[in-house]
Amino acid sequence: GIAEYHGPRSQMMREIANPTMLHDGSGMGAFTGLMAVLLAEDGVEGAPAITVEAEEVAERWSDLGRRWTVERNYIKPYPICRWAHGAIDALGQLMEEHGFAAHDVSAMNVNTFAEAAELFPGMPETTSQAQYSLAFALAALLVHGTIGPDQVTGMALSDPDIEAVVGKIRVSEAPRHSARFPEGRWADVTVRLSDGRTMSSGDVNAKGGPEAPLPRDAVKAKFLEMASGLGRDRAAAIWDMRDRMAQPGSRFADLLRLLHAPPNA
Repeated sequence: GIAEYHGPRSQMMREIANPTMLHDGSGMGAFTGLMAVLLAEDGVEGAPAITVEAEEVAERWSDLGRRWTVERNYIKPYPICRWAHGAIDALGQLMEEHGFAAHDVSAMNVNTFAEAAELFPGMPETTSQAQYSLAFALAALLVHGTIGPDQVTGMALSDPDIEAVVGKIRVSEAPRHSARFPEGRWADVTVRLSDGRTMSSGDVNAKGGPEAPLPRDAVKAKFLEMASGLGRDRAAAIWDMRDRMAQPGSRFADLLRLLHAPPNA
């Protein structure tokens, strides 16, 4: 009951409307959970926790100890709000199948669920706005062929080529996609080319979840790209700690030493 009592009740759509680094209260949620464990170990008592005790919400807690939701989570392929990933994957699929480039596109229509349609619509001024974008993310993919750290920071935020594509993108809410949220993050994309051809992706659910997991090589490549600022050797050593930490006699201090090392060490 300690964690539930103190846990954040984050207003997600307020952050979507005003993108920041609050990230849905994840940081404070983790902090509160750890704090609750430490307090409980020291004998602090908590109030009854409705979310893990009340019969009226038993479907939320009755499988505790049997169903591990961490195994039902996803790994994001892109440093963009997960809500945009269905549309990103749909556009990527069309690009791979038809081989068009940014200068070939005259218009793009995106249908997605209601919450995703509220993502930041224009050119971002901050990396927070870029990470909570939809049109900008699609334009960055179309212009650069990828979405990584370089596409949501620095000069990318004022890239005229990306801005030109953003102006061609129209985002709408589709009831069928909204009906499948939050179990899925669905979208479909239609692209019209300057030669008059039109192509549609069909309905696409975001990849990276348990129903379409990323290959291990893709997860490793993403980690090494995101951790590139640490230096190649240090990033690789941190990745290798995944297996080492599961071995008998492993020491968490070894991981901390890598995490706290000076940059580029």
